[in-house]
Amino acid sequence: MVDGIVSEPGDEANEFVFVTPDDTEIKNGEFIYYTGTVEVENDGGELKEQEKKIFARITQREQKRGYPDQFMSDPGVSPEAVAGKLGIATEGVDLYRLTANVIGYYNEKLNDFTNPRIVPKPGTEVELAADDDLEEYLTEADPKENGSAYIGDLLHRPPGGTDIHLPIDNFASTHLSILASTGSGKSYTASVLVEEMMQPDSRAAMLIIDPHGEYHSLQEMEEDERFQNEDEGYTPEIDLKNPEDIHIRISELNLSDLYSVIDDPSDAQEHVLSEAWSSLKADDGVDFNYVTLNQIKERCQEVADNDSTANALEWRLDKALDRDLFDANNHLALSQLLEPGKCTVLQLDTMSLREQQMLVSVLFQKINRARVRYEKDGEGDLDFPVFGLLEEGHRFAPADGEAQSLGPLSTILSEGRKFGIGIGIISQRPSKIDDDVLSQCKTQIIMQIQNPLDQDAVKKGVEDVGEDLLSELPGLTPGQAIIAGDSVNTPFPARIRERYTTHKAESVPATDEWQKTWRKNNDIEVDGRADADQEEGAEDRDQRL
Repeated sequence: MVDGIVSEPGDEANEFVFVTPDDTEIKNGEFIYYTGTVEVENDGGELKEQEKKIFARITQREQKRGYPDQFMSDPGVSPEAVAGKLGIATEGVDLYRLTANVIGYYNEKLNDFTNPRIVPKPGTEVELAADDDLEEYLTEADPKENGSAYIGDLLHRPPGGTDIHLPIDNFASTHLSILASTGSGKSYTASVLVEEMMQPDSRAAMLIIDPHGEYHSLQEMEEDERFQNEDEGYTPEIDLKNPEDIHIRISELNLSDLYSVIDDPSDAQEHVLSEAWSSLKADDGVDFNYVTLNQIKERCQEVADNDSTANALEWRLDKALDRDLFDANNHLALSQLLEPGKCTVLQLDTMSLREQQMLVSVLFQKINRARVRYEKDGEGDLDFPVFGLLEEGHRFAPADGEAQSLGPLSTILSEGRKFGIGIGIISQRPSKIDDDVLSQCKTQIIMQIQNPLDQDAVKKGVEDVGEDLLSELPGLTPGQAIIAGDSVNTPFPARIRERYTTHKAESVPATDEWQKTWRKNNDIEVDGRADADQEEGAEDRDQRL
């Protein structure tokens, strides 16, 4: 069905304008297409003219023709009634002028859109893009193949009309960011992705850094048949670890780990620590596997001959290592955290920010070294790719650089693709994330963002999203997102699907909790929350209002 007719080129080189009657109700952001002739390279390398569907996206909608303002001067009388009294036709009165931006035709060889670099001629017919075409062309993911993440559906279509799948291999290697204001659904969306990555056709090796303890309900996957493969006996393992379970044995650190957790050591202090570390390793009288903080400090004093450098270093060592996270005996090995089909959630809600940053610094340095070693030498335990998801990402990669974890994460984000390490950064404050870190996340899921500073950060960090889509960010409602970057062939607004597991990151229901505590303190037994009509005084309260 023809939905509009091209009237003229747009203001920009890639734009055109078409007109449509009001009954089409084509929305901003919708996908349309027109048929055009383009030159396409055949299998023999020759250019041949072919007719192709050339897709475009609506960027602006304005009324071109409608009832005069005088017809709407009386709110009690409809403009149609006024027109009828005057004998004026009431059908087909409204006409709309829509601006569209050309995306291109789908190139099967590239699995991407190719822009023909020419807009349609006036008079060209425009139609709404079919759901099937959009499902096939918007991303490279094939829902019939392994590694396809069902994320939701296209926002401008009816629910379930145009399903959206993302290619897991793509965002798991080129990194991902989920950016949204508090309460917009970023943790919910991240959990949807985790559910997809733990399906039998993916079986990811995942590590989630969870500063607020929001992801424990993912354990429900272990009992859900949707995540199981009976033929192979596969069931995802969701391993929750609390701070008391998380220890790093001091002997498992290397010098780069130590330098990363110690506050700004001088060159002289690094030299003393290096000499002391090597001396302890070579000392037959020391069981280095269980070396203690005191042994390190004592050896530093010996190496530095008790000068001020050793004293300053001792203070830094105490500040860094004299905490429950670092232990002379207990250790949480990478092999206990990571394996295909397993998602480990480190629940750090009772751990200080500094300890969280230290943990991320050391863990991800270890992961990086293990993956580099395996890819280069074929040795080590991590003989599979790894994906790490960091909630509150601005804590670990802050724009001010004040976090021990920033360096290791920056290294992985810039080089991790070669070694099979993917990172997902989740944050409600994109303006507080290091610019380089944000720009290295090549797939973006952007939800409602109202803070102007955060909006500016998104504009700088996300290169291929147009102003028309970015302008929608403040108006998105929870569960709606703009998806852009390497995992999609063109940016688009999406509706995130419902989780299979229970969402546990909701706000605390204050009024329920107040009532519950008051009744408990006053020895009043009530099963559940009373209905408003049953509460004493509720009727009077309503009447007063």
